[in-house]
Amino acid sequence: MKLLVLQHAAVEHPGIFRDFLREDGVDWDTVLLNEGQPIPAVDAYDMMLVMGGPQDVWEEQDYPWLKLEKAAIRRFVADLKRPYVGICLGHQLLAEAIGGRVAKGKSAEIGVMTVSKTESGHSDALLQGVPDPLKVLQWHGAEVTELPHDATVLARSDACEIQAFRYGKHAYGLQCHVEATHETVADWASLPAYSTSLEETMGKGTVRHIGADVAEALPQFKATARLLYNNMRALRAL
Repeated sequence: MKLLVLQHAAVEHPGIFRDFLREDGVDWDTVLLNEGQPIPAVDAYDMMLVMGGPQDVWEEQDYPWLKLEKAAIRRFVADLKRPYVGICLGHQLLAEAIGGRVAKGKSAEIGVMTVSKTESGHSDALLQGVPDPLKVLQWHGAEVTELPHDATVLARSDACEIQAFRYGKHAYGLQCHVEATHETVADWASLPAYSTSLEETMGKGTVRHIGADVAEALPQFKATARLLYNNMRALRAL
């Protein structure tokens, strides 16, 4: 399997999935878009994994590469019809690439929270075996507000109606962070854009509390990530 990973910040990487990929002997190419690295020809890849980041999908004037990224995602999922998993910003980029809409959420979701499957989510290939409700790490202020008719919502939360969705049989967006490790909170809090939003939303000194919540939930996070990873690998057979 040839895997392409698109990143928007060095600290927003595939997290725990890197361990699983190494165990399976899977190599992957990483593109750091925020550092000016170009997107290669996507035709050469079997799967695409697009991570989160401090940017918003509508900030094309500040980050011109967002337009190129959306075009690459659209080609990969709509034309080539190959497996795609987008997390947080990657989830929102997929929505925009296929004709959906993204906007500021009514309220930010930051911390360890729960999401619930929709009826469609219970029978979905990627979410098979995943607990419902599911405990996850959230860290976002924008959200997908509208999807085209051929996309299916798979999970929701009280604050965000589109927590996960599928486009066709092969492309998935996950608003929540299922890749978290014990380093995630500290790494993300080192980014000014994230630390500022964290303090504005939850007050000063909350990094320590979120870090403790994540540490407590890590065994569940890892078990869920392993299930999702196994299901991701199986997507190639669809």
